[in-house]
Amino acid sequence: MVVLEHKKLDAWKTSIELVTDIYSIVNSFPKEEMFGLTMQIKRAVVSIPSNIAEGCSRQTKPDAIRFLYIALGSLSETETQLIVAEKLGYCSFDNTYISEKLMDVKNLILGTIRFLSR
Repeated sequence: MVVLEHKKLDAWKTSIELVTDIYSIVNSFPKEEMFGLTMQIKRAVVSIPSNIAEGCSRQTKPDAIRFLYIALGSLSETETQLIVAEKLGYCSFDNTYISEKLMDVKNLILGTIRFLSR
C-alpha cells in the first residue's frame, strides 16, 4: 500500500504556495475575464496540489504516479494559460519568481515520481 503524507511533501507545499501566488496575479485580470481565463487558470493551478494529495492516498504506486503525472499536466496547463494571459496584456509572465516556482514544483513532482518508481 502506498500512502505518502501529502502535507509533508515539498511538492505539495510548494504547489500550495504557487496557488496563492497565481491567485494574487489573476485577481487583477479584467472583470470580463472572471468566468473565462481567470477561472480556467484558478482551476488548473488548484488541480496541482489536489492531484498530488489524491495520488498520495492511492493504494498502489502506479496509481500514485498516475496522479502525479496529472499534476504535471495541470502545471503545464497553468503555465500555458499564464502565457496566453500575458499575450492578452493581462499580466507579465516574465516574472522570474513565478517562472522559478513553476520549475520548482515540476522538479519536486518529478522527484516524487522517481522516488515512487524505485
